[in-house]
Amino acid sequence: MLRAANLIFSYNYKDGQNKFSLQDINLNISDGDFVGIFGPNGCGKSTLLKLLSGVLNPKSGQVLLHNKNMRAINRKEIAKKIAFVPQSAPSIFSYTIYEIVAMGRTPYFGVFGFESEEDRTIINESLEILELDLMSDKCINEVSGGEAQRAYIARALAQKPEILLLDEPNSHLDLKHQVLIYDLLQKLNVEQRISIVTVSHDLNLSANYCKRAVLMNEGLVYCYGSISDVLTEEHIKNIFDLDSRVNFNYSEDDISIVIKPKKQTN
Repeated sequence: MLRAANLIFSYNYKDGQNKFSLQDINLNISDGDFVGIFGPNGCGKSTLLKLLSGVLNPKSGQVLLHNKNMRAINRKEIAKKIAFVPQSAPSIFSYTIYEIVAMGRTPYFGVFGFESEEDRTIINESLEILELDLMSDKCINEVSGGEAQRAYIARALAQKPEILLLDEPNSHLDLKHQVLIYDLLQKLNVEQRISIVTVSHDLNLSANYCKRAVLMNEGLVYCYGSISDVLTEEHIKNIFDLDSRVNFNYSEDDISIVIKPKKQTN
């Protein structure tokens, strides 16, 4: 469904030096996949997600959507297939939560840009799913960070995408809504077969929902495969320099990852 083929990307800085790059990234996102991307800060997780969404263009290689180079696909058509929720999306305008979510229907608007009855139904459904229906008239800049995050996820749902890319979807959220978001993503994945790709620092929470994992380090894919093959104690030690205890209890559908901090010595 979505494939990264030999991607190379670097940021060009004013001094002319490339201080960060992604090198030779190959990745396949299949129909109905639920993939978690993990790694330390600055390793390229968010950059990879932006490349997969088409927000950034690679220096070489290509991103293929249904075996077609995304650079050859109209942006409006991409928006009907892929929804991207960035890590943070502050608004400089005083849009209401309803208006933010309604933006997700933009690819479907007609020539005059008016909402149809179907659009309004989908917008209201998205608000209800994210528990925002009772605050839909509030300004996005007047609500908490967690409420704003849910509004942007609701906007992505309103796009009715085939693929949902989320950069740290549980950032700013309290524990209840962290679980609510991942429960929702799992429901969308199972019932609607929406392919989900998330970037997360929460190994334990994500491991209980994701089917596969990508572990990155210094602009490279360190390993890619099933959760049990990727999130091992050895890999966590190699990438994060942390000791851990990983338990996969498939009989009870439970995965626990316990990080053991180093003891300080005097």
